Amino acid sequence: MSANTPNRSSLRKSWLDITAVTAWGILLLKYAIDGTLYILVHPSYYLLITVTGGCLLSIGILQSWRLYRGKIATAQELHLSLLPQGVATMLLLGTAVTGLIITPKLFTSQAAFQRGASTESVTVTRNQTQAFRASVKPESKTLVDWVRTLNNYPEPDAYLGQKANINGFVLYPKNLPDNYFMLSRFIITCCAADAYPVSLPIKFTGTRQTYPQDSWLQIKGKAIVETFAGSRQLVIEASEVKPIPVPKNPYQE
Repeated sequence: MSANTPNRSSLRKSWLDITAVTAWGILLLKYAIDGTLYILVHPSYYLLITVTGGCLLSIGILQSWRLYRGKIATAQELHLSLLPQGVATMLLLGTAVTGLIITPKLFTSQAAFQRGASTESVTVTRNQTQAFRASVKPESKTLVDWVRTLNNYPEPDAYLGQKANINGFVLYPKNLPDNYFMLSRFIITCCAADAYPVSLPIKFTGTRQTYPQDSWLQIKGKAIVETFAGSRQLVIEASEVKPIPVPKNPYQE
């Protein structure tokens, strides 16, 4: 056997490296095609991840062809890592295979409560009413727009009677009366790891069995003011409640 002829061990390591790269390419492209990226990263990164997946898959196919034709002699020509070659490759391959087998799940009420969603997380208001004029039509605001507006001017009386048309998923904090729930959305800035919930109290008619926790709803109504735990807060009094499917992009910027 010549010095340039790879032995079986080297060939196995080379094929393992190529398989790991190819698996990651397939995983990223799968997430891009089936919409899983929408629950994992901010939309700004969709194109980058899709292109990266395509590049990894192309590299895997090219290197497979080169190895098959005998143009790669050893695994070292493929690999550069701070970890030992076998360990790094198995970590990459194992993670990719796990991602292909297990489908990431959308955040639910449990994650929202764990990340701070509650009536206390709604903006605390001032004791005195002050003048305020909104520059955006209230019915055009998303739930996140409402919360941001309240963060800028946390006086609920400024919004009395304004129309609302918002959507999100249902939360039932323990300290709310039975005819209230919190409508929530997660805000994402980079990826799912930094997502955090924002919520608004909704006053509705009916029972909690009518609108199960984690169900997605479109709420039309008007802004009123209620008092929770001694603090006045803006509440949306629902005049129309419509179940909706989970949005393709469940997060908002």
